Amino acid sequence: MTKLSVNINKIATIRNARGGNTPSVVEAAINCQKFGADGITIHPRPDERHITKKDVYDIKPIISSEYNIEGYPSPDFIKMVVDVLPEQVTLVPDGPDVLTSCVGWDTIKFQDYLKEIIAEFKEHGIRTSIFVDPKLEMIEGAKLCETDRIELYTEDYATHYAEDKEKAITPYVLCTRKAAELGLEINAGHDLSLENLEYFAKNIPNLAEVSIGHALISDALYLGLENTIQMYKRLL
Repeated sequence: MTKLSVNINKIATIRNARGGNTPSVVEAAINCQKFGADGITIHPRPDERHITKKDVYDIKPIISSEYNIEGYPSPDFIKMVVDVLPEQVTLVPDGPDVLTSCVGWDTIKFQDYLKEIIAEFKEHGIRTSIFVDPKLEMIEGAKLCETDRIELYTEDYATHYAEDKEKAITPYVLCTRKAAELGLEINAGHDLSLENLEYFAKNIPNLAEVSIGHALISDALYLGLENTIQMYKRLL
């Protein structure tokens, strides 16, 4: 069964809008796991507009599932991840001014750069994943970077799902077949939702994990966090 990692960035966004510690991201992480999440994902950014550096450290002791830290591999980020030792680190090519992840790595152009960083994380026993677009050459490049996993950027699938879901899923099917041939495990994330998740998961049988934040937290405002997590889990 595909694992569901809940991204709790949006909890931190609400907290930061008012200051203080309500809602608590630590309590949110505890409850997400209690309600069935297989992991907790966070994406700290340099401006701390949602998850702060303090959050990264505060969440670690309460993880009973898996901890996935996403981010751009700046020296500060690398040091923090090695310090915290999450189960997984997901590398994204976002600069500090990017609102949300919107493109995958060019695994050919940045192969040497990624390979060196991935080797450092592996030395510390941290599973590595890199964010990639659903393009065969990027999958092949990812293998040469010696990553453990790829995370497929699924915005294009989500955008075109309603108009032609078969056409929307096709590049992802081809890429996951290639990844499986190369021995890469597969994660996916970005704009997956109650509407489009089930079809994606059914067509990607070797999908190890999905990371979902914005849609899930938005649904939880109406449906409740426990109910929402269980709804997403059933779709997987």
